[in-house]
Amino acid sequence: MLNESQKTQVRELCRDLIKIPSNSGQEKEIAGYLQTYLLSRGFDEARIDDYGNLVARVRGNRPGKCVLFDGHLDTVPVTDAAGWKHDPYGAQIEDGRIYGRGATDMKGADAAFAFAAGEFLRCHGRDFSGELCVAGVVHEERFEGVAARAVSAMLHPDVVIIGEASEMNIKCSQRGRAELVLETFGVPCHSSNPEKGVNAVYAICRLIEAFRQLPPAVDERMAGDGIMELTDIRSEPYPGASVVPEYCRATYDRRLLVGETRQSVLAPLQQVIDRMQAQQPGLRARISFSQGQERCYTGQTIAADRFFPGWLVDKNEDWIQDILHRVQSMGYTPQLTGYSFCTNGSHYAGEAGIPCIGMGPSRENLAHTIDEFVALEELYAITDYYTAAMEVLLK
Repeated sequence: MLNESQKTQVRELCRDLIKIPSNSGQEKEIAGYLQTYLLSRGFDEARIDDYGNLVARVRGNRPGKCVLFDGHLDTVPVTDAAGWKHDPYGAQIEDGRIYGRGATDMKGADAAFAFAAGEFLRCHGRDFSGELCVAGVVHEERFEGVAARAVSAMLHPDVVIIGEASEMNIKCSQRGRAELVLETFGVPCHSSNPEKGVNAVYAICRLIEAFRQLPPAVDERMAGDGIMELTDIRSEPYPGASVVPEYCRATYDRRLLVGETRQSVLAPLQQVIDRMQAQQPGLRARISFSQGQERCYTGQTIAADRFFPGWLVDKNEDWIQDILHRVQSMGYTPQLTGYSFCTNGSHYAGEAGIPCIGMGPSRENLAHTIDEFVALEELYAITDYYTAAMEVLLK
């Protein structure tokens, strides 16, 4: 359990991180700050990779597991600072809370595991088994798990602890996420003679309605179904100006369950398209995954299909139960549950098959909100959780 001095130190570290704006692609300052901090606390190295990820590691004097604590450094932007009661980058403390952009998502956790790692090294020196690693990952808000691929390629971790908000529970699963694009292709003509063309908007409306009739994927082990929700739609030309639209594009957010693949997600949608194209000559449509590309602060380009898998680990695994019991022995009462949103675990556990759990302060629904905050008591408590995990996994 933290003493008053330790509480002050982790609190001020959290505030320092919040005060550094770090929108996706603008993480250079916060990466440098944490790099200096971790080196000062005893890490062997703290490198910045091509994407701008901060990757720090320190080896014990006995062989053992490589344990990685993963947190992302980027935040979503502040779009309306005037709507905040508290300065988004002021890290003000009021009523037992630290307010600011990223307090929940996820600078509270970043501060907690960086501080916990420093204290672990202060107490143990090199007298531990394996390797303790900390990653500050970039561009997670745009590409969950993509920049993390470079981290795992460098470290080859045996276990990963994700610091995303978990309501002080231990998360053993996570729904993934995909972004799907439905496109229809028509034939333009003057809107006074619509029979001369093919209206791409009417075509996409029929497909949208057919997609809505498909039952969602279900897995009772997961926190929520594999929903698919329409998020935007646009046609071309726009504005129409008396032209029947020749093109229309709709975007879907698809939440993924464990074991779902690109092929299994697309297959039922393609079947609908094939059936409707057979019934309606002239209908042309395509379903695919959205592709994204962003520029990192290092100048490197990060790009990927927007398909980020779900994952599940057995909550009865010995190492998970050992962490649970250690945390319970400290007086805490975590539950073993699952994330409903997407994290870097999509890569570690979903793609690479690395055992992974999530533990973080605050609630998922506080992320990205106006007057985002992290409760001080949860900040202190999650630092204890991370210390417990280090003691268990690096013993």
